[in-house]
Amino acid sequence: MPPIPLHLAVGTLTLRPWSPEDSAGLAELFQDEAMRRWTSAAVHDEASAARWVTAQQRGWEAGDRFAFAVQETGVPGSAPRLVGHAVLKYAARGSGCAEVGYWTAAPARGRGVAHRALTALTDWAFEAFTREGLTRLELVHQADNVASCRVAEKAGFARTGVLPAAPPAFPLDGHVHERHAPTAA
Repeated sequence: MPPIPLHLAVGTLTLRPWSPEDSAGLAELFQDEAMRRWTSAAVHDEASAARWVTAQQRGWEAGDRFAFAVQETGVPGSAPRLVGHAVLKYAARGSGCAEVGYWTAAPARGRGVAHRALTALTDWAFEAFTREGLTRLELVHQADNVASCRVAEKAGFARTGVLPAAPPAFPLDGHVHERHAPTAA
């Protein structure tokens, strides 16, 4: 397994593994109705947020799910604030393919946070796992999530198809986007 970064930095954003100290902030972010609509995370309060964070940590330990809290540093000297999540799901090692996902909190939407976080995650994934044979990343989002479609395309993920609905877990069709590893020059 490649070395695991403590942080990925891109401008005012830092991507780092989730920690138990994030639970209260995470629970607060999930008070937003859009978060509950577009994500499958079962976060309703601080206790469920703590369970979710623990699950993300287990993914790191297992080496098959690399979930990053996305923090933004605003005014110099102010504390960073949670603004999103980016994840690489790489359970099928050797398949050449992994999945990425992300979400952004209400205050971060429309400011390029998702695009920057997704691009940083994608660049890291290809750098860290190309030697293991990773050549393609997939991103799937609900078909009616127009903003996610724009983020995926802006981050270089071409739309390649439609994934049929599979209720109850996936009640609506999804768009499938792909990005391939850069070729060596």
